[in-house]
Amino acid sequence: MHKTKDNKYTFIEKKKSKGGILAAELAGASLVLLIIDAILSFAFQGSAGAIAGVIALAAMVLSVYGFITGMRSFSDKECSPKYSVIGSIFSGVVMVGWLTIFLTGL
Repeated sequence: MHKTKDNKYTFIEKKKSKGGILAAELAGASLVLLIIDAILSFAFQGSAGAIAGVIALAAMVLSVYGFITGMRSFSDKECSPKYSVIGSIFSGVVMVGWLTIFLTGL
């Protein structure tokens, strides 16, 4: 918000955080890979083997990188933190989901 000379307030539109947008996109890509991995596992009746493992590992790396990118994007002072928050939370949730799948051994 910016105050003008005649005591009126104007809203200044801040730029969108590129890191936050990237974090949200990476989380979305990881979620899409999760769905593809689940469909692949069902199609091969649980015997997809290394293919499913590679997809899952790549998707987990994407979500971790998205979370780190989202957290780093908070340091952009001229940018709106909206996309940083969305990207960080979405990446974090997907990352915890992947971690849970790996630790339970599904």
